[in-house]
Amino acid sequence: MPLASFWPGFKHQGEAEPVSDYHIRTLASAEVQRAVDWAAREGWNPGLQDAECFRVTDPDGFLGGFLGGEMIASVSVVNYDDSFAFLGFYIVRPEYRGAGHGLQLFRHAMTHGKGRNVGLDGVVDQQENYRRSDFDFAYNNCRFGGTVAGALKRLGNVHTGAVQPLSEVSGALKTYDRMMFPAPRDAFLASWLGAAGHHSRVCLRGGDIKGYATLRPCLSGYKVGPLFADDAGTARALLASVLGAVPEGRKDQPVFIDMPAPNARAFDLAGELGLEKSFETVRMYTGDQPDIDLSRIYGVTTFELG
Repeated sequence: MPLASFWPGFKHQGEAEPVSDYHIRTLASAEVQRAVDWAAREGWNPGLQDAECFRVTDPDGFLGGFLGGEMIASVSVVNYDDSFAFLGFYIVRPEYRGAGHGLQLFRHAMTHGKGRNVGLDGVVDQQENYRRSDFDFAYNNCRFGGTVAGALKRLGNVHTGAVQPLSEVSGALKTYDRMMFPAPRDAFLASWLGAAGHHSRVCLRGGDIKGYATLRPCLSGYKVGPLFADDAGTARALLASVLGAVPEGRKDQPVFIDMPAPNARAFDLAGELGLEKSFETVRMYTGDQPDIDLSRIYGVTTFELG
């Protein structure tokens, strides 16, 4: 989900420095779950297994601000390798905003990703504030949503013979994923594909991977991400397969897909499926835009970790 509109890269008028008993440290597992719970209250609709899947990627990348021993703020800067990191989960509890706690936490978190190109998905109308923190615009991502049943009806009788269940991170999958993601993410993928309630599928033709997708249960309905495919037909087949895995009694639930604006074919697919745009984010980086194949990204993995 996009970073909160309370952006830490600038100082509000009259904003004070944090008091002396404010301190920052790495979050324990249960505290990462607390940050996810805060995200739910902000309306970000996290996945039910997000805390576990996200933390395994970089346990040291989830940080909290504590006042008098009480956690009042969170942020993550997840390091994937020595060259790329992703910023998310920036949340300051409403009653503590404007006091400088977020700014101090943000600055501390950015040192964790020092020397790396750091990406984020942020609120569109906060772009100028992001730029003040050395982030540059790359492109927009848009969230589209509908119901599982509605999307399946529009998909119709899609041939899914080349699609099969996916549960292991093979060398071929790692290679395919790297065309659409700026860094290796082996630990994340292993956790993501194997998480309880997640349904993953891969499309194979002639022994080669042509796309893969994961559907995960969320606080409200489901999200599909990643949805990587060589073409729209493959994306449709993968969608038909993962959405078909939703139990019959839950097919009236909502489903959401986050699509990059540069991929016009993805937006066309959203229209064909009757999905409606609910909001958009700005993808920004502190360095050059990574060389990834946006034409194959029909669904971003997550707004929290890229």
